[in-house]
Amino acid sequence: MNDITSAALCPSGHTDGFARAHLPPPDTWPDFLFDLPELQYPERLNCASALLDGAIARGWGARTALIGARERLSYAELLAQVDRIAHVLRHDLGLATGSRVLLRGANCPMMAACILGVIKAGCIVLPTMPLLRARELRAIADKARINAVLCADGLVAEVDALGLEVPVLVFGAPAPDAPDALEARMPRHDAPFIAADTARDDVCLISFTSGTTGIPKGTMHFHRDVLAVCDCFPRHMLEACADDIFIGTPPLAFTFGLGGLLLFPLRVGGAGVLLERLSPEALLAAIADYRATVCFTAPTFYRLMAAQADRFDLASLRASVSAGEPLPLATREAWQAATGLAMIDGIGATELLHIFIASAGAAIRPGATGKPVPGYQACILDADGVPVGPGVIGRLAVKGPTGCRYLDDERQGDYVQGGWNITGDAYEMDADGYFYYRSRTDDMIISAGYNIAGAEVEEALLHHPAVAECAVVGRLDPERGQVVEAHVVLRAGRAGSHELARELQEFVKAQIAPYKYPRAILFKEKLPRTETGKLQRFKLRTNAD
Repeated sequence: MNDITSAALCPSGHTDGFARAHLPPPDTWPDFLFDLPELQYPERLNCASALLDGAIARGWGARTALIGARERLSYAELLAQVDRIAHVLRHDLGLATGSRVLLRGANCPMMAACILGVIKAGCIVLPTMPLLRARELRAIADKARINAVLCADGLVAEVDALGLEVPVLVFGAPAPDAPDALEARMPRHDAPFIAADTARDDVCLISFTSGTTGIPKGTMHFHRDVLAVCDCFPRHMLEACADDIFIGTPPLAFTFGLGGLLLFPLRVGGAGVLLERLSPEALLAAIADYRATVCFTAPTFYRLMAAQADRFDLASLRASVSAGEPLPLATREAWQAATGLAMIDGIGATELLHIFIASAGAAIRPGATGKPVPGYQACILDADGVPVGPGVIGRLAVKGPTGCRYLDDERQGDYVQGGWNITGDAYEMDADGYFYYRSRTDDMIISAGYNIAGAEVEEALLHHPAVAECAVVGRLDPERGQVVEAHVVLRAGRAGSHELARELQEFVKAQIAPYKYPRAILFKEKLPRTETGKLQRFKLRTNAD
């Protein structure tokens, strides 16, 4: 059963038609598969209501839904918060359904409530990572033509720097009675909020990914997509249940964290632990303290946690999920030796919302990412787009109930080809249908689970008065998978030094998210170029490797 044409879309519930008007042309969409019975959703659907009002209808109101550093919310309490936020958006701010709301905050129950409140109100949520700077936020705000901002108090400076002419409400402020405080407005609304009458294929979430160029791409997800990812990976790989307590490090602004720490637990009546600034040691302590059963984090964290695991009581943990970057076999083995747990490796993408290839339990094959999650199909394509058999390295291609729809972006045709989502990963499949990661097919640098576009780092470096030209590549690193390495040519009269390298690193951190800064800086007399002046990045990568 496929749904790939605009004619197949249900009548929209949005009075602001921006999202539908800026979907990519229907003939550039991937094929969508809804073969599993659990993937059949009603035409009128609000996924936030399905998760929360549905939980109350199932008798889960008294169960713990979210656990923060200083509070616990039951499902009933979370629903009350979400309804108040929805009232503020629709009634206080006067937002129309279909309005875009930029959201900025670290992992905490209030951030989660804001995400769900925006969606239940019939608006479209744009969660952004806490580390993004004003320049990066500007590109997102302009692309999505946002109508309002909800922002954590400690992060509002970068929003203020934008000078936006839209309402900005702050949560978590020291003075919660301030006029711009979200918490000051919420108590005015005690009545339940009747969920907006949205269609299953109305956009409810726009997640931004930088891509290889540093120019942000907004991936548009429907209400049905949010439920579909809940009904595939956690259902079939994790066998998640109401007794599960989910914990991990990915921000809710990453779809990895949004699914693993919020959507998945709510779908089954479990609980999500939302903590910010977790170190490997702090995550181990939190697993023990909260008796967590399912952990989501990147391989880098698992490697560091394995060395300390014997100091903590991890008996409650039954499943550990790794994603965000390739899982080294040594990390898998170290974690299993330390905990007795066989790692569930997975690959997902912002474009498909969450994990689509993985294996669990007895089906795990060390060295392999796994097999397609039920609901998805995958194959390996050659350069001409022809599927190849076992033992051949090619482009990973995926289709399922979710897929790529970029917000008004010509790169849609790069990601979707012949009905397949082309992830940018080079994979190899064996005779048993297991998929093995081999490399990236584009220039994205993946460091400790973060996607970093080299071009964006280059642009930041080029603003420094000492830099004449530069090129950024990923260098292999045993701890982080890759690190950002900058090859820098200085202007006349400047000399490379350790002090200048540190100055450049701090300069980049001040312009873009700090995790993107170059951990290695090499000063060069010139960069390798062809006779026509084209930069030969492969030579830099060869040196970096």
